[in-house]
Parts: sequence; C-alpha cells; structure tokens
Amino acid sequence: MATHILMPALSPTMEEGKLAKWLVKEGDTVKSGDVIAEIETDKATMEFEAVDEGKIGKLLVAAGTEGVKVNAPIAVLLAEGDDSAAVPDIASAMQSIRQAVTAEVAPVAAAPAAPKAAVPTPVVGTRVFASPLAKRIAAQKGVDLNSLSGSGPHGRIVKADVEAAKPEAKPAAVLPPATAPVAGLSPIPDAKLFYKPEDYVEFPNDMTRRSIAKRLAAAAGLIPHIALTVDCELDELLAARASLNASAPKGDKAYKLSVNDFVIKAAAQALMAVPEVNASWTDAAILRHKHADVGVAVSVDYGLVTPIVAHAEEKGLATISNEVKALVARAKDKRLKPSEYEGGSFSVSNLGMFGTKQFSAIINPPQGAILAVGAGSLRAVVKDGKLAIATVMTVTLSLDHRIADGAVGARFLQAFKQYIEQPAAMLL
Repeated sequence: MATHILMPALSPTMEEGKLAKWLVKEGDTVKSGDVIAEIETDKATMEFEAVDEGKIGKLLVAAGTEGVKVNAPIAVLLAEGDDSAAVPDIASAMQSIRQAVTAEVAPVAAAPAAPKAAVPTPVVGTRVFASPLAKRIAAQKGVDLNSLSGSGPHGRIVKADVEAAKPEAKPAAVLPPATAPVAGLSPIPDAKLFYKPEDYVEFPNDMTRRSIAKRLAAAAGLIPHIALTVDCELDELLAARASLNASAPKGDKAYKLSVNDFVIKAAAQALMAVPEVNASWTDAAILRHKHADVGVAVSVDYGLVTPIVAHAEEKGLATISNEVKALVARAKDKRLKPSEYEGGSFSVSNLGMFGTKQFSAIINPPQGAILAVGAGSLRAVVKDGKLAIATVMTVTLSLDHRIADGAVGARFLQAFKQYIEQPAAMLL
C-alpha cells in the first residue's frame, strides 16, 4: 500500500521548514534509517531518515521549497509489489495531512466522550510507527511507545497519543505570531500603510527572521522582565588571561582564551551559587535546573542563534573556549543539532566586541534570564578613597520576574562580579 512521507518536526517549536535537498530520486528503493533528504529549519540543516522501507513512488515537493508545513506530504512511498498506479493523487494527500494535523494539535481534553477505537500500531521488529515529535515527547516523559495505539493516519502514533498516556502532562506552549495582540493590545498595523512604495526597498522575510520575530515578540510581551546592572573591574582577569594564553600548549590541546570564555564560566559558577536564577517558568511549577547550560548568542549571516555550552559549571576555561569555537563554526554552517541550541538554562549576549558599553537583552524562552555584556574600557574609579584608573565592564541581567525577585538577581550579580574580578575564585 502506498503511504505518504511527511515533513518531519525536527524540534518541538518547528512549524515549517525548507526541503533543502533530496538525496533520493523517484524509483529508488530505501529502507528504515536511510537518509533521504536534507531539511533546513530556521537554525540548522539536518538529515531526514526514512522510517519505512519501500520504493520512492513520487516526490511531491521540489528541492529548495521553503515554508513546507510540518506533517505536509513531501513524497510517496510504495510498498513491495506496488507500482506507480498506486500513487495517491494530491487530493488524497491533502486529506491525509488534514487528518494528521488535526490529530497532532487537538487537545486531549477535547476528545469525544466515546473515543473511536484506535488503529493498532504497526510494529516491525522493535520499530514503532510514530511521528518524530511523538518520539521526542515520549523520550522526555518516559512513555513506552510499544504500549500505545496510534490515532494518526495508518495507525501512526502522534503527539496527542503520547500525552494521553500521561494526562497530567501539558502540551508545549505555542508562541503567538509577532503581530498578535498581547495583553489586550491591538495588533501593530502594517508599516506599508505609512510609506509610499517608491520610498523604500523590500527585503522579504525568510524563515529565520520570521521565527526570530515570533520568539522576541512573545518573550518581550509575555515575560515580565526586570533589569539589573553592575560594573565589573577586569584588570585581574585580563592579566590572568594574558598569562594563560602565553603558556598555552601547541597542537591538539592548544587554546586561546577570550574574555567571553571567562564570562561564561563566571556565569555558570554564579548560577550554581544562586540556583534561583538557573530556572524556567511553567504555570504549574518553577523548573530549577541542576546544571548550568549556558547559551552563547551568536550573530550569523542568516540571523541569530544561541548554541549551548552544556554543564558549563563542570568545564574548564580551555574546554569552554574550544567548545564555543566549534559551536560557532557549526552555527555559521547551519550544522547545529537541535540539542545544541534548544533549551538551555541561561544565556550570555556579548556586544562588547562592537564597542557597545551597556544594553539590555530579551530573555530567550524557555530560559529565565540572560546576561548582556558590554565592552571593557578604561574608566575612573575610586579605590581606598583615591581616584584610580581601571578597566571596567558593565553587565545587565534581564530576569524573568516570575521565577525570582530583584534581590535574588542582585545576589546573582554579586557572585558573578566576584568571579570576574577575582578569577582565581572560580577554582574554589
């Protein structure tokens, strides 16, 4: 029987993607696990593997197509013995996807009182027929997919089936569009209404810019930000950095430390000292994270991405430095895995290299805080009642006021300042 290969959800927040490249052609035989396409999201380009075996009957979406919705049919897979006559027409394809989308997004509570009998889930060996999003949620919640029956097309296990196995689990929040009203406010009018066409040049928004707009609008409008600022003297840190770089080994263990590497390490240590900041908000509870997974905001050609240094509190400066360089290189090539840029417990945004003295950053959900780092510069300071010159860096903490109060944020900045001004304290 011919079945549709659907556009996968490669991350919990993915709504659409670009079918960057087909690695198979019509008539090719594939088996489970074969890489058949490259899918480009707003942050990365990832390989897409076949979940069933068969022959590619038809490619429904051309390579290079943008804005392909998750769960939309992208190809037809023919079972053994089928021929091209078994390929469903596009009307059947769209009916199939409408059913899949309905099953995927319908709240569990809205299920009818007398549910229909679920189609038994097809299992081949130890393989389970389930959507990528369903597999991800099942892994996170510890649900055994083999114990479930699928309600999607052809018995496919979908998101709703996994959540039904855990009634207390709530579906992930959906970010509102950038122009949606927030807290009763009216939508922002289209800017084109205020300008003559001959007075501007249009640059169409790509998938990355639309995604950034949605997330920033949601974060700025829905998260109550509180900003706290402190100045940190860098002279001891700069001396330690120069000494360590001068004595760095050559070859595979070589490193070159930056001020930002010290900032990441100091932030991680401060998060361990003040764990209330190392948290995420949910309506049911505050999630206090056990490790400092620090995101590093990186500006790339296609927008903004925040790769994550996992368990930064456990890593040395050289490890952090080399890991950040590797993550940034993969980010620029759009080769980051979702696990390398999604989640995290905290972020650092450093615009000091551009000469920016001070700024406030917008929190990157689901995180609860972000540190905006300005440039270090020579300034007049008072030491022991006397005027002196020191290299000073201004940092601003943006904190989700729902997870912690201003006093907690101030304690975090105290700890951060101590680690920056006395880098040896990070060894204690």
